[in-house]
Amino acid sequence: MGRGHRRCLPSQSWLTFKQAQAAGGCVRKGERGTGVVFADRFIPKGEAERAARDEDDARAIPFLKRFTVFNVAQCEGLRPGLADDPVPLPDREIVPVGEAVIAASGADFRIGGGDAFYSPGLDFVAVPPQPAFFHQIDYYRTALHELTHWTGHGSRLGRDQSGGFGSAAYAREELAAEMGSAFLCAALGIVPTVRHADYVGNWLAVLRADNRAIFRAASAASKAADYLLRLRDAAALDAAA
Repeated sequence: MGRGHRRCLPSQSWLTFKQAQAAGGCVRKGERGTGVVFADRFIPKGEAERAARDEDDARAIPFLKRFTVFNVAQCEGLRPGLADDPVPLPDREIVPVGEAVIAASGADFRIGGGDAFYSPGLDFVAVPPQPAFFHQIDYYRTALHELTHWTGHGSRLGRDQSGGFGSAAYAREELAAEMGSAFLCAALGIVPTVRHADYVGNWLAVLRADNRAIFRAASAASKAADYLLRLRDAAALDAAA
C-alpha cells in the first residue's frame, strides 16, 4: 500500500464549519479541514417547462460544489447523538510470531484509520485495526509490507524512497516492500489470502523496461526481511537472558 502521509481519524462522520455551529459546537482551534467535492445534476426550471411542453426528456446540468469538512473528532461541544457510535469490531485474531516482529522492530507503529502506509518524512507506520480487515490474517501481510518500507529509512538500510506515485523509484520500492512481506510471511508461516504475486506483477509492469528490476527488488527485500528478523531474534535473546 501507499506511503503518503494521512491523518488517522476515528470517525466516519463529517460536517462543515457551519454545521458544527448549528449542532451547538465548534471546530477546535488549529484543526485542518478536508476538501471534498459534491457532484450532482439539476434541471433548471425553464428546461423542465420546455420538456413538459415538448413532451421531451428534460436535460439535466451536471455540477460540482466544493466543501471543506471536519471530522466530528475534530470538533467539540456537539449535541449528543449527532454521530452514531461505530459498530464494535470483533476480537483480534492474533498471530504471536507476527506480533513479535512488529514489537521487536521498535518502529513508531500506529493502529487506526482506514489506510495503511509508511511516512518516510515522519518515520512512522500506520495500519488499520486488525479486525477491520476482511480476512484478519491479511493485517500481518500489510503490517510487514509497511515495516519493509520502514527498513528503507536513511537511518537503517537507506533505500531510495523519494519517488512519487507511479514513478520508477516508487515502483522499485513497492516491489521491495511486497517481496519483503512475502519473504517474512514465508519465514513466519503466515499465509495471507491476498496473493503477493498479483501486487508484484502490477509494479513490474511499471518497470517492464528494466529486466533486472525483479532481481534488485528481491535483493533489497531479502536484506529488509533479514534486518527485521535479526531484530526479532535479538529481542528474544534479551527476553531470555
